[in-house]
Order: sequence, then structure tokens, then C-alpha cells
Amino acid sequence: MNIMIASDIHGNEKYCGELIEAFKRERAERMLLLGDLTDGNQKAADMLNGIKASLFCVRGNCDHEEDQRMLDFPIMAHYCLMFIRGKIILATHGHKYGRNNPPKVDILLQGHTHIPSWDKLEGGILCFNPGSVSLPRGGSKRGYMVMNENVALWKYLNGEVYHSERL
Repeated sequence: MNIMIASDIHGNEKYCGELIEAFKRERAERMLLLGDLTDGNQKAADMLNGIKASLFCVRGNCDHEEDQRMLDFPIMAHYCLMFIRGKIILATHGHKYGRNNPPKVDILLQGHTHIPSWDKLEGGILCFNPGSVSLPRGGSKRGYMVMNENVALWKYLNGEVYHSERL
């Protein structure tokens, strides 16, 4: 498993393009997008449609039926549940399910806040946020995560690692 995880593109063509270039550079098997993708921008949608076979996504609070009509892959599920190497992983945007009411999983992935984070919640649940591709907050920079069975890496869009967590 080598998955790239990103969130909160918000239709920004420049940073969507940089994310796609990072995906190619990372040679990840898949990219998981944690919502708030196009904000109605057809050019950003077309860029994502170009790599649709590699994507799986969850719905963000800014993703609407109009956005889904522009995309050739599904984005309207509020969560994605994965079983990888004995770990239960729940991916969500974070506005409906999240750290305040964590389910019984091993890893909770969420976006929404635009702030990268890595926390251990009650019950030993690892809660990770990749931050935002286009609109970082809290003094953070644009970035994404890469996760395999052993480690999660937080990276800036240029590929530089700024944090890692053992899994």
C-alpha cells in the first residue's frame, strides 16, 4: 500500500496541477481526496478527470451536485472505509464525522480544517489530517500526505517531508 492523501483543493487550478505532478512523482498506487475538490471550476475538474482511474474520494462540505456532474468519478459518499494490512481506516472530510465522535477504527483520516495534524485520540485511534492543497490555515503550508503500511509522511507540494509518524 502506498496511498497519497490530499484535501481541500477548492478548485484552484495551479495547486491542483501541482498536486497531480506530486502524485506522479510519488508513484503512489492511488490518491485519496478528502473533499472540497472543484468549487465549480470545470478546469480543475478536467484535471482530476485526467487521473480518475487512480482516485477515490469522499464528499466535503463544499462539494455539491454541480461538482459531481463535472467529474467522471464518484465524490458524494461522506466516508470511505478501508481495510489495509489489518488496519481499519476511515476516511472522511471531517465536517460530519471526526475527532469529536471517533468511531472504533485504527486510523481516522480527515480534512476540512486546512491544518495538518497528527494526533492519538482516546482508544489509541490515530487521527491524521493532510492539511490543504490550496488554502492552508494556521501557519501551515500547502501539502499532502503519503501513507504506507509502516509510516505516514506529511509533505509540502514540492515533495519535501516535514513530518512523519510510525504506524
